[in-house]
Formats: sequence, C-alpha cells, structure tokens
Amino acid sequence: MAILVMIIRKMVKNKWLELSLLFGLVLSVALVSSMPIYTEAILQRMLVKELENYQLTSGLYPLTHRTSVFFMGDTPKENGESARAADAYIRSMGERFSLPVREYVVERGTDTFNFAPKDKERVDATVRRNADIVAFSDLEKHIRLVDGVMPAKEPVNGVYEALVVESALTQLKMVLGNEFIIEDERIKRPITVKPVGVINPKDEHDLFWYNSLSSYGKSFILDYDLFEKAITEGEGDVSVRTSYWYYALDYSRMNLKSIASFIDTNERILGYVSSRFNSQSVKAPALGVISKYMDRQEQLRLMLWSLNVPVMIMLAFYLFMVANLIIDRQKTEISVLRSRGASRLQVLASYVIEGVLLGAVAYAVGPPAGMLLTKLLGASNGFLEFVQRSALLVELNAVAYRYALYAVIFSLVMTLIPAFLATRTSIVGHKQQLARVTRKPFWNRLFLDVILLGVSFYGLQSFRRRMSDLQSLGLDSASFKVDPLLFLVPALFTLGLGLLLLRVYPLFVRLVYWLGRHVWPPSLYSTLIQVGRSSTQYSFLMVFLMITIATGLFSASAARTMNSNTLEKVRYKNGADVILNVRWENDAPPPGAGMAGEDGGAEASQPVPAAPKRIQYTEPPFQLFAELPGVAHAAKVFVKDDAIAQMNKSSTRIKLMGIDTDEFGRTAYLKDGLLDHHFYDYLNLIATEPSAVLISRTMAQQSGVKEGDTIYVGWNNASYKPFTVYGIVDYWPTFNPNPQQPPSTAGAKEPDLPKLVVGHLDYIQSAIALEPYQIWIDLKDEPSARTAFNDALNEKGIPIESFVDTVYELTQAKNDPFQMAINGVMTLGFLISVVISFFGFLLYWVLSLNSRVLQYGILRAMGISFAQLIGMLVTEQVLTSGAAFLLGAVVGNATSQLFVPLFQLSFNPATQVPPFAVTFDPNDSLRLYTIVAIMVAIGLGILGYMLSRIKIHQAVKLGED
Repeated sequence: MAILVMIIRKMVKNKWLELSLLFGLVLSVALVSSMPIYTEAILQRMLVKELENYQLTSGLYPLTHRTSVFFMGDTPKENGESARAADAYIRSMGERFSLPVREYVVERGTDTFNFAPKDKERVDATVRRNADIVAFSDLEKHIRLVDGVMPAKEPVNGVYEALVVESALTQLKMVLGNEFIIEDERIKRPITVKPVGVINPKDEHDLFWYNSLSSYGKSFILDYDLFEKAITEGEGDVSVRTSYWYYALDYSRMNLKSIASFIDTNERILGYVSSRFNSQSVKAPALGVISKYMDRQEQLRLMLWSLNVPVMIMLAFYLFMVANLIIDRQKTEISVLRSRGASRLQVLASYVIEGVLLGAVAYAVGPPAGMLLTKLLGASNGFLEFVQRSALLVELNAVAYRYALYAVIFSLVMTLIPAFLATRTSIVGHKQQLARVTRKPFWNRLFLDVILLGVSFYGLQSFRRRMSDLQSLGLDSASFKVDPLLFLVPALFTLGLGLLLLRVYPLFVRLVYWLGRHVWPPSLYSTLIQVGRSSTQYSFLMVFLMITIATGLFSASAARTMNSNTLEKVRYKNGADVILNVRWENDAPPPGAGMAGEDGGAEASQPVPAAPKRIQYTEPPFQLFAELPGVAHAAKVFVKDDAIAQMNKSSTRIKLMGIDTDEFGRTAYLKDGLLDHHFYDYLNLIATEPSAVLISRTMAQQSGVKEGDTIYVGWNNASYKPFTVYGIVDYWPTFNPNPQQPPSTAGAKEPDLPKLVVGHLDYIQSAIALEPYQIWIDLKDEPSARTAFNDALNEKGIPIESFVDTVYELTQAKNDPFQMAINGVMTLGFLISVVISFFGFLLYWVLSLNSRVLQYGILRAMGISFAQLIGMLVTEQVLTSGAAFLLGAVVGNATSQLFVPLFQLSFNPATQVPPFAVTFDPNDSLRLYTIVAIMVAIGLGILGYMLSRIKIHQAVKLGED
C-alpha cells in the first residue's frame, strides 16, 4: 500500500506529464478500438448497398428465404403430420435469423383436380377445369375485395366458399356463385367449392406477395384456418400436397453477426427438409450477394487496418517520446534507488503499476471515445468534408474491447521501454551520460535511416513491377488483395528519410554558425551553439514533428488523389452531365418477323437468308432539349461502336463518333492536361472541313495511320466514305484506350486496342446514313437545375430509352463504402496528426524551459534583456521546431509523389481513364501550415509567459542548491 501511495504522489507531482501520457494512451486505445467498430459499421452499410443494388437491378426484394416441400406420403394424415412438423420447425427458425421479420407467410396447396359444375344445366360441363386448392396465412390483411363477398370460415351446408383472382374467372370459365365438385377416382368423399369473391393485392409492392397473384389463375383460395382444419388436419381423401414457408427479413439491420446467423439458419433448414423430404427446395437470393460481399469485406477490413499503420506508428512514437521525457526527469531518482540497493525488477515494477493505473483509465474511456471517432468518420463525405447523412449503425462490442486491451498492453510496453533502459544505469553512469550530451543517437550509430530507406525502396520497386504487369497485360485487379505493405512501406520511408535529414541537419546549423560567427549577436550566437552542439537533445522532438507533419500531408494527398481519380473517372466515362437516348420512329420489322414460312411447315425452320434492309429513321426534334429548364448547352453525339475503318488494304473495327464541333465543345467535359493541346484546339482544327476527322493514338500506332492520310469509314448496310485525318488524340470524352482483355495465352501478341474516329455529324448523316444519336446535356451551375430538368422531362412525356445522370453516379461513387472508408480514415489520420503534434510540441518545450530555468536566470543576471531572451527562444524554435515542420513538409511531399501512385493497384487499370494522377490540394497544405503557425504562436506565448515569471534570485539560489 505504501508503494501505491508513493507512486500516486509521484504521478501527482508530474501531473502534466502524466496527463499528456494519459491523453496519448486514450487516443491510441480510442483509435484501435474504433477500427472494429468502424469496420463493422462500414461493412454493414456496404452490405445494405449491395442488397439495395440487387433490388434495383432485379426488381426483387433481396433478403427473402423460401422453403418449399412436396409431400409424397401415402395418406392425407401422414402428409398433414409432416406439414405440421415442418411448420413448427421452420417457424422456430425465425428467431435464429437474428433479423426483424417483416413478413412470414405459410402457403398450402393440394393436387390439381378436375372440377365439374354441380349444376351442369347452368354451367357448361364440357369445359375441363383443372385447378388446385390453396391457402395463405394472414391473407385478409393483404388483399382488396374487388367483387363478391369474403368467404365463410366454416363450410356452408357442406360447401367450401373460396376466393379467386380475376384471371381465374376467364381461365376456369365460371362466375361467382357457381358450385364445383372434385371429379377424381381417388377421392371417395369429394369436396364442393364455391367461389364467392374476387380479390386483388392491397399493395402491389407488399412483401407478402412473393409470387404474383395473377399466377393463381387456376386456384381456389380457401381461408387458411379452414384449410388447416379440413385438409391438413382432416380425415378426408383430399391431402395437402405442397407447402411453402416464406420469410421477408429487414436487410437494413443486417451485419456480420446476422450474416452468420442467416447462413447457419439456411443450412439448418436445408438439412432438415433434405433429410425428411425427397422433393424440396430452399431458395435465398441474398446468398449470392453475401458471397460476393464476403470477398469484398475481407479486402476492406484489411485496407482499413492498413490505412491506420502510419497513424499507429505516429502514436507509438508519441507514447515513447512522452514516456522518455518522464523517465529523463526521473533518471536521478532511479539511479539513486539503484545505488541504494533496489533491484531493476523493483524499480520497473513501480512503473508497471503506474502504467496499469493509466491503462485502466484509458481502457475505460478509450472504447466510448472510439465510438465518437466512428461517428465522425461516418459523416465524412470527402477528405475533411463532413455532411449530414444517415448515421452509421455503431455499437460497442466485445471485439472493440478486446482490441482496446491489445492497445493498452502495447502502449504499456512502449512506455516501459525507457524505464527498462534507465534501470541499467547507476548514479555514476547517470552523471557520465549527462556529461556526454554530444553523443550521437542510436539510429545514427546503427544507420537505421539507411536500412529503412533501403527496405522502402525495395518495396517501392516491387509494387511498381506489379503495377506494370497489371497495366501491360490488361489484367483485372478487381481480385487484387490489398497488401498491408502498401501502407507500411510509405511509413518506413517517411521515418527513414526523416532520420536521414536529421543526420545532415546539425551540419547545416554548424555551417550557418560558421558563416556568421563574426557578426551574430550574442543571443543568436548562443542559440546556434546550443542547437549545433546539443542536436541529440532535440532529435526526438524533431523526428516526432516530422513524422506527424509528413503523415498528415501523405493522408491528405492519398485521400485527395483517390477521390479525384474516382470522380474524374466517372466524368470522363460519361462525357457530360446527362446523356439521353431518345426513341426514334423507324420502319424496322418487329423482333422475329420474317423468320417463319408462309405455310408454317418444316421449311419454315430453315429460311432462305435475304439481304437485310436498311432501316429508315425519323429524327425527333432536337431544339426541344436545348430549351428545357436547367439546360445550359445540348449537343448531338452519334456513337457507332461497331463501325469499320479501311485503309492501306486493311480494315479494323473502330468506335465512330459524329459531333457538331461548336455544340460538342460547349457541352462535353474533358480534364485539362490529357491532350498535347487544349480540347478546343482539336475541335477548331477539323471545324472547317466536313470530311476531316480525329483519330486515336491507338489507331495511329496499330494501323499505321498518320496526319494527312485518307481512311474509309462505314458499317454494315452502309456505304464507306473517305475521311481525311487531321489530328491524333490520346484521349477523348468516353473513349477508353486501354486494352479491355488480356492476351489469351502467354505467347500471344499484344491485345487489340480500342480505336476511335471523330468526325462531323452532318457529313456522316448525309454521306453514310442517318441513325439515332445521343443527346448530351450540360446543366447550369445552379442547385435547382437538375430538378427542373428532370421535372420538365417527365412533364413533356418524351420517350426516353436510356438516361445517364453523371451527378447521380458521382454521388454513388462518394457513397461507396471503400471511398467512405478511405476518406474517413485519412481524415482521422490528418486530424490526429495535428492534435498529437500540438501536444507533443507544447509538452516538450514546457519541460525544456523548466529544465533550463537556471540557464535563463544566469543569462538575465549577466545582462541579457527579456527581449533578447525571447529572441533566443524564437530562434531556437525556428531552428528546431520550425526546421522539423519544414523537413516534415519535404518528407510528406516526397512520400506522396513516390507512394500515392501505388494506390492505383486497388483500381482496375482497364477502366482507369483518365490516367491515375497524384493530386495535391493547396487548401490542405494551407490548413496544416495555418494550424502549425497557430500552434507555434500559442506555444511561444505560453513559453514567453513562463519566461517572464522567472525570478533571477530564485534561479541563482537554485543553482547554489
């Protein structure tokens, strides 16, 4: 107990250091514990997005589970018992899905029987009416009575009243009120059924209707309870033959835990029905989506952890630095204890207890703080951009606390390393170390900087080779597994380059001192000597500040680059804000016409091929689109993907684009810097000559075409006309020059590259053929322009065949879970870098000032004015912290230029157009430098205030003591 009191008193004595260490511990635990929380939340959102996309593309609700069984028992009683047993089992499985059940439906069915009218004089008995009897649980809540009345829940005079759908009246040739009796030699006691009502679904989108109600056109629908009593549990000859159990689950609440439950429950149900019934089926459409999701979630999980590698290294360095500062202040106490007989284990045990106390607080506070960080990450719409979007479903779980424990243990180890090293030194050794302030740091002696740079350059070359292989072979990197080294190697490079610059920096300071040694004022002279001779004293601080600034800049550049390339890819692929395909009137025969002979005989299966007729089109009015609300510019763009170009006695397949140069230039989008000259220059080049065309670089290289050559362009059922090549372009809106498929074999020649020809639309229409073109729309830069345009398009009832909305696709790209993860983690890394650098900077200089009170007091006693002391302090800050910030900016920019391009390994090179480019946003650097300037100003203010409180007589007395 006495030891615990002593430790607590020591912690109170160094409360600011202990609080700083506790802050680092809490931040580290919060960051680590936020990773499983954020991973689960972002994966849950990704899964929901995948299921939503499935619903949009297929039109089916994705998270359903349907079990069907065909009972093959010999007696109705046996089938009924099997149905009730399966009912009980499958109903009990509902809770095992671990998801809210939106609908649960049980459907029963009998064999198909021939129903004959009971009154054969009133109803045509020659019509064969084959129908079955079915029943649905809770049907009444989901139907609307169209005609007739609801059936009785008990037989009326031995007659079973039933519902039918509208199509049943036609298919079974009957009207409401007719009675029908089963005619089947197997049925000794036939059932009489009377349709009394016609129904429709109350809501067509109701999840209850897993089958369309119109598919029951040959069914009599009984009340479910009546069916169960009379058929499933009855003693009659009519047996229940089929049963369906259908679950519709709420996929918006689905997460990794419920995925496991869903798969396990599906396996249980499948095992149950497979072992008991010969004819059965279990269908769960979501399993296909989940299978693809499981592959992606492993990649995303690994990427999230890998993205945090630089931040975790930075936090580990911060903890080590703070712990080292604490131990430096207590080395005299440690050496005295060792000299008086205390063992290393006893001294180290006191620091273990201290670390456990701080770790316990961090363990209690860290995970809830991690939840707050997760909510902050979920609101990121881009790097350092936050929006009001639906919150992530975050919850503290056992995994988060387990990772928090790992973080506490690791942090405790990091803080105990300086204490362990300090326990090796006696009081004599400690005094000797104080006298050797010029000794080089251990990383200089071990050449750690050279080793780290060597490893990082090796990793860089390895990744570049892999990227080159992907691009040259046209391989799809969608299956590429994110390598954690992709994020660890930049961190190693940052640390290695920073240490290398620190190896050189003291020489620079000494050079500055030597150049002005005859002119420097005393204050600057003293500072240069202090910094030049005591570089080891500042090395930890400078390395720490460099790492934090470089990590912040790298995070900013990586996030901006990936955001920019993703969005530019969407803009380039579409070419304009909106792309419309409008239906053109034409004389094309309907599908399948002309494929059958006149007599429909055997010869019709082998028609004589005839030359296809060219389809004649009627062009719709174009000016209508240019005048719609919200439209800034509109352009006609004819695209023929299967056109043919003939030249030099050879031909090749091309993509032909016909444009009006003026309208196209005002409407289309192309990123600057992709072409040798401006986009408009190429349009002006061909504007004056109707037959002038631009061709792609791929066509010029593979087909040997150059400026001035004549090529002939046409397509099937169209004549070929001559065009003159006026220019060659590398890129053009919507044109992807990358190989789309790899060579089929290792020895195959290089893949055939896509080729493009751009000409005048009017000339193509008049010389070759008039065919439908696209309409490209450039919307006004107003928030309401898109809404006004869409509303006007709907009001006018224009027959649109396809509609591409670039703004919508950009929004979808921003909301992609991978993109959100990158933005969230990179934003968090940037903010943590700023906060940690501020605390580390302020803490170090406050402690440094406290340790040099005697030196400043003596300087004041020698006649140095307070202004000169402030000047010395400012100069020292510039030469240490200022230099560290500057070197950190250099290291951060160098790391970004070298390693950010490697992020394109996570993209598919076949679709990455325009080329992947590293992006720097000046605003990010401005934010960082502004924060640094504020941080230094606040630090100098605090240090200046502390300096002004120094009393000369106290400093001198302290020296005498």
